[in-house]
Formats: sequence, C-alpha cells, structure tokens
Amino acid sequence: MNKCFLGRSAFAGACVFAACAAVQSASACTGVTLKAENGDIVSGRTMEWGASNIDSKVLVIPRGTDFKSSVEGVKDPFSWKTSYGIVGFSAFGTGYLTDGMNEAGLVVGGFYHSGYACYADLTSANASRAISPDDVILYVLGTSKNVSEARANLEKIALVKSIDKNLKIVIPLHLMLSDGTGKQTVVEWTDGKMKFFDAEGTRVITNDPNYDWHLTNLDNFVNLRAVPADSRTFANVTVAPLGVGSGMLGIPGDFTPPSRFVRAFAFSKTARPLPDGNEAIYELFRILDNFNVPLPAATGKAAELIKGLRSSTAWTSAYDIARKRLYYHTQNDRQVQLVDLSRIDFGKFDKTLTLPLGPVEQCVKDRTPSL
Repeated sequence: MNKCFLGRSAFAGACVFAACAAVQSASACTGVTLKAENGDIVSGRTMEWGASNIDSKVLVIPRGTDFKSSVEGVKDPFSWKTSYGIVGFSAFGTGYLTDGMNEAGLVVGGFYHSGYACYADLTSANASRAISPDDVILYVLGTSKNVSEARANLEKIALVKSIDKNLKIVIPLHLMLSDGTGKQTVVEWTDGKMKFFDAEGTRVITNDPNYDWHLTNLDNFVNLRAVPADSRTFANVTVAPLGVGSGMLGIPGDFTPPSRFVRAFAFSKTARPLPDGNEAIYELFRILDNFNVPLPAATGKAAELIKGLRSSTAWTSAYDIARKRLYYHTQNDRQVQLVDLSRIDFGKFDKTLTLPLGPVEQCVKDRTPSL
C-alpha cells in the first residue's frame, strides 16, 4: 500500500524541525475502551505531545453553534450547525478538538496516522463539501448522536489535504468512534479514500501503520495470557516460572505504535471483572497509565522545545459514556478532574466556554500525623 506523508512541501526552515518533532511525539497516543458487566462503556486515551507545549484547554461548545470549514481557497465553504453540545480538548489555543464527547454520548478520538493517512485533493467537484483534518472531529461530534449516524455523516463530506496553520503540515489522522451501545469504529483515509473498520473486538487504537495491519500483527502474540505459565518438565529438568506475570512473557515493551497496540489489547482483555462504568473508569486509568511516554522517547533531539514539560503524555482522558462524564489528569497534576455533561444545559449559553486543564503543580494532600 502506498504511503502518503502529508505536508512535506509546506516545510520551510525552522518549521521542518518543529513539525517533524511534533509528528514523532504525537505518534505515541494510545486509546483503550472497556465494557463493564452491566453494559456500560468507558473510553479513554493518552495524549502524547512532547515536542512542545500543546496548550490544551477543555472546550464546552453549546448546541446550535455554527461552524465553517477551514479549508482555504473555497469561495463558499462547507458549513454546519451543532445539533449536540460538546465537551472536549483543544490544542494550541485553537477551537478545534483532539477528542471529545457530545451530550448524546458519542465519543470521538483523533490519533496521528503519520505516513499512512492520505486525504483527497481539493477539486471543484468536492469543494462544496470539503473540510480539513482540523474540522473533522468537531463536525462528527456536532452532527451525530451515535457511531452509525457518524459514519453516515462522514459519507456526506470530503476530507481534503489542508495545511494546519500551527504545525505547517496537513495533520495525518485516523479516528476512533465509540457510543453507549458498545458500537466502535475506526475511520482511516488511505489513497484519498475513506475506510471503516469495526473495532468492537479489539477496542484499542494507537497510530501507524493501518488498522488492519495491527489486527494481523496480533497473531504473533497468540501465546499471551493473564494467568501464569505452568511448570514443564523436559527429560529430567523441570522449568518453572519466575515470580508472577509469566503468561505475558514476550509482550513488547517499547513505545512504538505496534508494540503499544499489542500491550493495550493484552492489558484490556485481561482486566479485572468490572461491574459498572464507575469501576471501569478506575481500571481504564490504571491501564492507560502503563502508556505514559517519557520525554526523550518521543522528542529525540528536540530538547530545546520542551522546557518546562514533565512528560510527553500531556494528559490522559476517560469518558464514562453512560453517565456522560469526562475524567482526566495531566502531566502536572495526577488529581483526576471531572466535567459532568449531564449537569450542563447546552442550550443555555451561546458561546464556547474555555476551561484551563487545572493546576500546573501537583496537588498533594498532607497526611502527616500531628504528634
């Protein structure tokens, strides 16, 4: 399959180094979804961005907000109005989303797909329905109540090559769509064409290569299991497992997308029994904390761009779809934050609310006894 690394022609001078570092660090995000015994669905992800300060904020977008495609060079750009209120994370102080959930319970996560995402060219035939990668998550969350409707709405637009003004590249994305019924779909754009992959079986996502490659790669790890390996005797020699965890011998431990995909699949499929979404949120954070990426692993030689950062994992989010709640913690503060969509009247305000992620220093509760 042909690779299509987008935006190379837009690199110039210092932008080459910064954009390459950004793509490298962003290609370390991991998404996991869990289903509780009562049917509750929780979905979360890590956001890796170690090339610079991603400057994320929580955006609260009201129902009925008008949006217009950011694709340049179109006389009458595609536009839409949100049918659902949205809460999600922004990047670089902009109004576009990296992931989020709407009031209907649809969750959309955007993950870098560098070297493989390849969108359509802008043409006179598709200009009236063209949107950019910056727009697509806002569009899906604003117009769709569930995965099935999201897929239908994606068929109505053309995702085209459009330069992001911050990174100076066409952002390469694939998406994970999740809803409260348990339906889950990965959306990819390859050779200018959109493809859907049902993901209810794996319920995990990372980055490149293409999703079907990751599914095939799982066959290489058919031996993995949660329980310890049994002792075995060869001739007169008995071989016994050392300590716990022998059932996971051979699981890849590096930070590449294929290795993280295997670990995410193995850890999520061997999770403890989860009675409901509340308990599943605990387990989701526990699993996702295994995927925090240290700065050097993601940034390479971009040390001068990361002053003040503590991790390549800027934040970790978890969506309780049944209860319409967003939980998250950040590289600066492990205290879990909450935004409860069920308590927001998305028809009561008419402008997007911007909330800071939280403290820039760790919240510590002093439990030292007074003697």
